[in-house]
Amino acid sequence: MSQGVRTRPEGSGRALNEAYDTALLDLDGVVYAGGNAIAYAVESLATAREGGMRLAYVTNNALRTPDAVAGHLTELGIPTGASDVITSAQAVARLIAEQVPSGSRVLVIGGEGLRVALRERGLEPVESADDDPVAVVQGFGGPDLPWGRFAEASYAVARGVPWFASNTDLTIPSARGIAPGNGAAVEVVRIATGAEPQVAGKPLPPMHRETILRTGAERPLVVGDRLDTDIEGAFNGDVDSLLVLTGVTDGPQLLAAPPQHRPTYVDADLRGLLTGQPEVTADGEGFRCGGWTATARAAQLELDGDGEAMDGLRALCAAAWTAAGDGVCELDGGKALARLGL
Repeated sequence: MSQGVRTRPEGSGRALNEAYDTALLDLDGVVYAGGNAIAYAVESLATAREGGMRLAYVTNNALRTPDAVAGHLTELGIPTGASDVITSAQAVARLIAEQVPSGSRVLVIGGEGLRVALRERGLEPVESADDDPVAVVQGFGGPDLPWGRFAEASYAVARGVPWFASNTDLTIPSARGIAPGNGAAVEVVRIATGAEPQVAGKPLPPMHRETILRTGAERPLVVGDRLDTDIEGAFNGDVDSLLVLTGVTDGPQLLAAPPQHRPTYVDADLRGLLTGQPEVTADGEGFRCGGWTATARAAQLELDGDGEAMDGLRALCAAAWTAAGDGVCELDGGKALARLGL
């Protein structure tokens, strides 16, 4: 486990489910999309679990309770208990409970997941700024959350009541496409009040702390599809990460990742948990992985060879990240990525 300027994906001689004791898995874009299981997810997770790896599901979505999330996963064929699910609602509830007396009233702008998490911490959810809350908490409330709830939050925050947010993801995937997330709703209250909330969710430390406290993981592996939440969260927590390309991150975004967004490992899908990861080695002026060699020349990234597309992508990452150092790679990798079908 290490932080710093990563210049290439790392290799692992052991299957990842053997090298790490716990997988901290994101849900949307990793395990399911639009409510349906992603290809290979159910079988891969079953094999990882049978091999002794603990599976924990870590989500920034504060709307659903752990029981509801566990029920959904179980219906998909992934047996899951509520204790295997960690939500940003739980992380923000702990953050609030550390700053206010037990039994305090908290104005809730969001769904049932927030209310359950607050009660778990001995706090009382209330619905109005006139209920004398000592804190305001905002989490994703779904598409039917009334506009008046943002006004209620604004009234309380403008009076000086401390403001908390489960997360600030601007978007959330849905069956019909990309929809506004809790971060967009937080912006509404920020614009109205000029205030700034305390935020608990990925990629910030309170969420990582919550996962470790609840799982007891000693050598965790963060598995996600988003660079700015999952991978940055692993970076902030100083733990290793696996990026899967089944969600929002594509090849160009990965090549342009700054250090805090560079994953330890990269694979196509959750089958990557069950295998070792190939080494990426320096080869003259370029980098080799499998049958591919990638180099950074002038204004573009070049790729030569053949074999597995993921090996080529790993080699390209090494060339791009080395060229960028602690910045963002601006070299054109379009032709190389097209050759890989990415």
